[in-house]
Order: sequence, then structure tokens, then C-alpha cells
Amino acid sequence: MAFPAPRPEGPQLPQVLLRTVDCLQGPVRAVRFNVDGNYFLSCGADKSLKLWSVNRGTLLKTYSGHGYEVLDADSSFDNSQLCSCSSDKSVILWDVASGQVTRKLRGHAGKVNCVQFNEEATVVLSGSIDGSVRCWDTRSRRQEPIQILDDARDSISSLKVAQHELLTGCVDGRLRRYDLRMGQLHVDFISSPITCVCFSADGQCTLSSSLDSTLRLLDKSTGELLGEYKGHQMKGYKLDCCLSSKDTHVLSCSEDGHVYCWDLVEGSLALKLPVGKAVVQSMSFHPSQCRLLTAMERHVQLWANESESTEESMNTDT
Repeated sequence: MAFPAPRPEGPQLPQVLLRTVDCLQGPVRAVRFNVDGNYFLSCGADKSLKLWSVNRGTLLKTYSGHGYEVLDADSSFDNSQLCSCSSDKSVILWDVASGQVTRKLRGHAGKVNCVQFNEEATVVLSGSIDGSVRCWDTRSRRQEPIQILDDARDSISSLKVAQHELLTGCVDGRLRRYDLRMGQLHVDFISSPITCVCFSADGQCTLSSSLDSTLRLLDKSTGELLGEYKGHQMKGYKLDCCLSSKDTHVLSCSEDGHVYCWDLVEGSLALKLPVGKAVVQSMSFHPSQCRLLTAMERHVQLWANESESTEESMNTDT
């Protein structure tokens, strides 16, 4: 007699709190995993950028040089450089090992909301409240950007780079995708100011969050709406959204102190993660594991799935 095969387990979600880190840098404006997920960056309202070990929760280095609060940061593919942006209108390139400023890039007319390296770390892209995206050559000593994209009619709130494509979200409610290789621009209109954008891991879809408390998953090539995700609160803050590392779930910060996690295909709410009593300001999903960083006020929390949290406690015991 043949027994039915057991149903495969669904993908696990990060719902066990492994660690809380007090960053001691005022409210944390953004938290970001590095490219391999072994380190994370915290951007502080006290003008500092800090590098931490994920597994130990220890501070490795503090980077000071901005004149106002740091709003976003990114690490290069080889972990040798960092870039950060600030309300002081500047973008800074840092040497990770020495902690020194290698370049200070000025040219934006207002605060810089978002920054990211391209895959080879040869270019840094920055988006500002002045409505422009500026592309900076990291190897040149020139102070001028190599390209300025000024199609937006309002503040650039978020940008993501994947291979030869750039995705930007804007307060004018438009999702713009630039094919930098072909010199083409594709625009999708979303009726509400956009706070965060990202590509899916397979590169076929775009995800955007907006101030009507809705996340939208679009087919990248056609602009067709594939899914809408609701239930969280996002009405006055610029909050992060992301996809899990295997594109199984859609996640969003919320103003009610939770992270909401939906099944990507079904659109059903899979997890409502209670982080605390304040706004969940920022989050970052691990590039390969089921781990999540969240930022609330001056603290960063590291979340994992149940199996990983058991392993962690066994390692701690030994």
C-alpha cells in the first residue's frame, strides 16, 4: 500500500528575534545588508554610518563625515568601498578598511534620499529631492557626474540598479525604468507617491510601495499589474518594501510597528511580524538566507526562521 507523499513544507519566514542592537546613533534612517549578508550598515540621524557584524552584533567601524543625517548607504561587490548619502546634499565614498572618505560628491540641489553602486562598483547612482538621478564615476577624480537623469517631476524617493537597468520611484507617482544600454525610458503611472522600489530576484517584475498603503507587483516588460498587497499602514512616512531572497514573499514596513509579509502568488497575508510600538522605518532581507533586518527608532533587530534560531542558540551554548 502506497502512502501519499508528505506535502512539501512552504518557505519559512523570519519570525524569531535573534538579536536587538542599540546603534547609539539617534533614529536609524536605513539599515542594509552588505552583498553577502555577513555585515550590515546602519544610517543614523547623528550624521554617522556604522558597519556591524551580523553574526555577533558587534560594531566594526564608524564612518563620520556627513554634515547632516545619513539617509541611505550601499556596499560594493568586493566589500572594499561604501557609499552613503545625506540630507547635507552630498554623496560620500568610503574606504571600508581605513574608514577614510575617498570622494565627496556634490551637485544635488537638495537632500539625497537614495544611493547604490552598480554591480562592478564603477558607478554610484544617487537620487535626490531635487528630482534628479546622478551617475558618478568612482574611478575618476572629476567632480561632475557622468550622467544626469532629470525626467522626474518631484523628489526621487528610491532607486535600484540591476545589470544595465535602473529603476526609480518618485513622489510624482511614476515608476521609471531606464535601460541604460539601449538609452530607453519606460514609465508606469501609479496614482500615489512612491516610497520604495525594487526588482524581483529573477529580474522579471518590479515591486513598488506607495502612500496609499498599497504595494504593487508589475510585469517589468508589459507594465501589467500582477498583484496588489494591502493591510499595512503607509500614509506619511517613506518606508521600505522588498521581496524575499527567493521571490516567494513580499514584505513591507508599516507605521503600526509591524512588518507585513504576503505570499507573492496568492496575495494572502502570511505573517504580521510585531517589531515594536513605533514606526518600522527600514528593513533589509538577507541576499540568500531567511533573515531580515528591521530598524525602529535607535535599534536594529535581526530576525530568522525557527530552524536557524535553534542552530544559533546551540552555537551560543557551545
